[in-house]
Amino acid sequence: MAQTKFKPVEEQLAYLKKGVAEIIREEDLKAKLEQSVKTGKPLRVYLGVDPTAPDIHLGHTVVLRKLKHFQDLGHTAIFLIGDFSAMIGDPTGQSETRPPLTREQVDANAKTYLAQVFKLLDPKKTEVRYNSEWLEKLSSYDVVRLCGHYRLARMLEREDFRSRLANNQPISVHELLYPLLTAYDAVALQSDVEIGATEQRFNLLVHRDIQREYGVPSEVALTMPILVGLDGQRKMSKSLNNYIGITESPQEMFGKMMSIPDELMSSYYELATDRMPQEIAAIKEEITSGTLHPMDAKMKLAQEVISSFHGEEAARKAAEHFQRVFRDKELPNEIEEMSWQNFVFPQTKSLPLVRLIFLFKLAPSRTEAERLIKQGAVEWDGKRISDPSFQVSIDDIAKGKLLKVGKLRVVTVVL
Repeated sequence: MAQTKFKPVEEQLAYLKKGVAEIIREEDLKAKLEQSVKTGKPLRVYLGVDPTAPDIHLGHTVVLRKLKHFQDLGHTAIFLIGDFSAMIGDPTGQSETRPPLTREQVDANAKTYLAQVFKLLDPKKTEVRYNSEWLEKLSSYDVVRLCGHYRLARMLEREDFRSRLANNQPISVHELLYPLLTAYDAVALQSDVEIGATEQRFNLLVHRDIQREYGVPSEVALTMPILVGLDGQRKMSKSLNNYIGITESPQEMFGKMMSIPDELMSSYYELATDRMPQEIAAIKEEITSGTLHPMDAKMKLAQEVISSFHGEEAARKAAEHFQRVFRDKELPNEIEEMSWQNFVFPQTKSLPLVRLIFLFKLAPSRTEAERLIKQGAVEWDGKRISDPSFQVSIDDIAKGKLLKVGKLRVVTVVL
């Protein structure tokens, strides 16, 4: 097998440390990189993801992008789908036992995950594995032996379990098994480096310990910060509705990116792009000196992020659309047509605007549609609507009136 020609170790470290919260241990990573350069053998680097939901948002891509950075440098990127562990459920951050997922749910989610992660990773250079490959084959003897390598007292030091015990909340035994079974992933993969979010730190440390117990050199654990959501306060999450979905349209993504608070810009540049620290520092300096307007810096950021998932041309068009609709207060060049033909035509002369917004998926729920109307973010036929009980005339729909939801979605509803 041909040897890989790697960049100098210091250059690799500078790229890999970008945005990282912690490296356990940095001297070990440096030693592994030095050995890799010497032998021409790439490091085996993996990211394990449990497919517990069908879609990935920008917050999930922070760890994925770091895996891409290792891949950029010529190392072996392993994307591990925790199809077995997902059915147990990671107790991290949970105040109660998760309901278990079915095999059908996990398999369906795993398929959509792969389609999305390959927007960042090179599919030809990515090793995709499923932890059911080895975990399903473990005998009861193997599981007992695995459990014998870790102390209960150390497991209960975990913050999630400690707080539940303090509050007299139940802990199921299978939850204690989760970090041990995922540690066996590291043993099976013979990994050199594992990437995870900061909240995964406990699991990653268990993985290192179990590798040693099985006679495998301990991997380096590399943790990434949590990306703060659009509200500027809490972690990005679908349940908090402060997320940017990577499968959303470029225009929708652009609008959301432009809504992030200015103080989060450098964090997004660091965690959601491939820019080096010195480049990000230069942008901050330009903003501080007044040579670059914060709005222009944010537009540049939005374009970079969107081009990662939809391509440069789509990102450029999204930027032009935003410029025209938001900055210049004009209608977009292309207005979406939302056809009524897929729905049962109402027998009344009107219907609630809330229902129209929800039916055409301009809001994820009727509650969200009501919230947008109350906030003054909805216009019908050029007039701002603030009453959530507002009724839309069927005659007006037939005339193709314009409906504007949020800053960027302008559609015409047709029969």
